[in-house]
Amino acid sequence: MIRPSIVLVALLAVIALLPLAGDAYALRLGTIACMYGIFALSWNIVGGFLGYPSFATAAFFGFGAYTTGVLMTLGASLPLALLATLVASLVGASVLGAVLLRLRGHYFAIASLSLVEVLREVVNNATDLTGGGMGLNIPLASNASILGDAIFYFYAMWIALALTAAMVVAVSASKLGFGLACIRQNETAANMVGLNTTLYKSIAFGLSACFVGVAGGIYAVWVHYIDPSDVFDILYSVKPIVMSLMGGLGSPVGVVCGALVYLGLEEVVWRNYIQIHSGLLGLLVVLLLLFLPHGLVSLRGRLFRRGTGHA
Repeated sequence: MIRPSIVLVALLAVIALLPLAGDAYALRLGTIACMYGIFALSWNIVGGFLGYPSFATAAFFGFGAYTTGVLMTLGASLPLALLATLVASLVGASVLGAVLLRLRGHYFAIASLSLVEVLREVVNNATDLTGGGMGLNIPLASNASILGDAIFYFYAMWIALALTAAMVVAVSASKLGFGLACIRQNETAANMVGLNTTLYKSIAFGLSACFVGVAGGIYAVWVHYIDPSDVFDILYSVKPIVMSLMGGLGSPVGVVCGALVYLGLEEVVWRNYIQIHSGLLGLLVVLLLLFLPHGLVSLRGRLFRRGTGHA
């Protein structure tokens, strides 16, 4: 059977070929697909490997968008702003994780959801720095043509996706990944055998935030204008969970496939049924989860068993 890491590399390579289409619409979809892939892979560290139901993705995304946006308005270059965003997201989330991840189950879910609202209010009230509710205009990062601009931001988001995928694969094959699996199975037992669960959970929370923050930064520069209601939208916290469930919890390949399928459904429903798109999209997702409760990744096992049965 083909190794999942090889499938993931092949999937990323196919996505990287999108600019060959030479179409701005395809590039826009590709950029969003990469962003959704980052969301799903990052959420999978805490939600899949660790087993904690996090709703903090929107908080990390908004934090990254405003960190990059503010730094660029102050004169920082895009690479420097994104690097600072990555470090700030990693450190900030790791510190918060040490506190929030002392809670479990729905208590943690509510606390992580509250983080989104707290950061939104902070940004709304820091008007001198962020523009508050009026939003923030961000300087152009390139002077290319419309198509050249689209290609630039597509590859910026694709690189962030590739780095996120590499990080997730490395975590899954490392001592950290083993420790997270132990915590997911039985956190009390993991503590009893000497595993520093607080440290492991804090690192996981930080890693789940860093590239979501970078994605937020790239998004901010891509659209040139952000406001709190946009980048702290709670749907950014819900979508990664849906994508991961659709693709298969704990599987990097599965969650990326889930992100792509979700985007495809979202785009088709939006274009053809704009009046009822939210309800219809929700119905399609529910049906998919009912028929594939273990996600798209379970299809591989079914096909493999069917193939060996005919052999």
